[in-house]
Amino acid sequence: MSRTLTEQILGGTAGEYVDRSVDRAYVHDGTGVLTLQAFKEMGVPLGIDVSRIAVLYDHICPANTGLTADLQKELRSFAKEQSIPFSDCGGGICHQVMSEGCILPGEVVVGADSHSCTGGAFGAFATGVGATDMAAIWASGETWFRVPETIGISLNRSLRGAAEAKDIALSVAARLGMEGATYCALEYTGDGVPSLDMESRLCICNMGIETGAKNAIFYADDICRTYLGQFGHRIAPQIPEDCGYREEIVLDLDDIVPVVALPHRVDTISPVTECTGIEVDQVLLGTCTNGRYSDLLRFSRLVRGKRVRVRTIVVPASKAVLLQASRDGIISDLIEAGCIIVSPGCGPCLGMHSGVLGDGDVCLSTANRNFKNRMGVGGTIYLASPATAAATALEGCIADPEVHYA
Repeated sequence: MSRTLTEQILGGTAGEYVDRSVDRAYVHDGTGVLTLQAFKEMGVPLGIDVSRIAVLYDHICPANTGLTADLQKELRSFAKEQSIPFSDCGGGICHQVMSEGCILPGEVVVGADSHSCTGGAFGAFATGVGATDMAAIWASGETWFRVPETIGISLNRSLRGAAEAKDIALSVAARLGMEGATYCALEYTGDGVPSLDMESRLCICNMGIETGAKNAIFYADDICRTYLGQFGHRIAPQIPEDCGYREEIVLDLDDIVPVVALPHRVDTISPVTECTGIEVDQVLLGTCTNGRYSDLLRFSRLVRGKRVRVRTIVVPASKAVLLQASRDGIISDLIEAGCIIVSPGCGPCLGMHSGVLGDGDVCLSTANRNFKNRMGVGGTIYLASPATAAATALEGCIADPEVHYA
């Protein structure tokens, strides 16, 4: 048996402890403030090439209070003084910005945010670390890992109808459970993978952490090579081999249907058809799971020329996404349909600004978490795909996207 892709990148077998140089390390405005504080307490200079680290503002942007603004100012000044690559408010969500040509196959990527596993879509080992761990990486340029066991997930055939990558991600979460893959790698293979574009793979890897996984990963193939070629990178494809997995799961994509994750657990899902008619107060399209160009495009195709019936907030995942959607008329279609466009970033997902829920409010969101009080104390959150979000926005209650595709 060959090593899994995660074992190959980390250079060890499952269970071993390895020290690895970090290729990419990034923080956002939330964890960056804590990282900077811990780093200053160490009293050492940066021990890593600044081109390998990045500071990206996304969580509370623009700042919501004077205190937030002061903290952001301090970190912004540090990044400028040290010539650290920096993305300010409006640049977009760290995971999306890093996916726009910054992460390459075979790299070790760490982000001070749990959804840093998103970068595994490029065949990289990508995972989240804490702020103090990140401070140590700033000081030394390396860190340690226990090489995770790997769960193989074979995706066969292709999606049908209104089913999307988000429905795959939620189905995997339901299959494994929220703790079913704790500290494991999720390795995606199968004859259905070539039917998934890079944005779909980013969505699926993003939600790997919702099963407790250390990382989620696809092999870099021709689709990945073409995508990264847009950013001037020439990569060699990674070829799957006969790997030994702790556990293997097979999903036939043509069996996947639009689903919703019910409050307040990601792993408790139901077909949309069994939830239709549940009234909502707000729909959220965006976040690091589903705020990409293709997500906005699919949503806009359903609402174009119509009017949404509930408060509908759209948050492009990055400035690049917003610009492309603007050039292509998607933003105009969304505004004319009654949607609210918010500055690129995390938006209301973390419950700090730009659409926080009130007590008793019900939201259908394309985000990755529906924990109680996530988007505001007392709110209730259902998770679903952009297509289901569009259908729901049009009807004012959870609605089947298949009906609107017909």
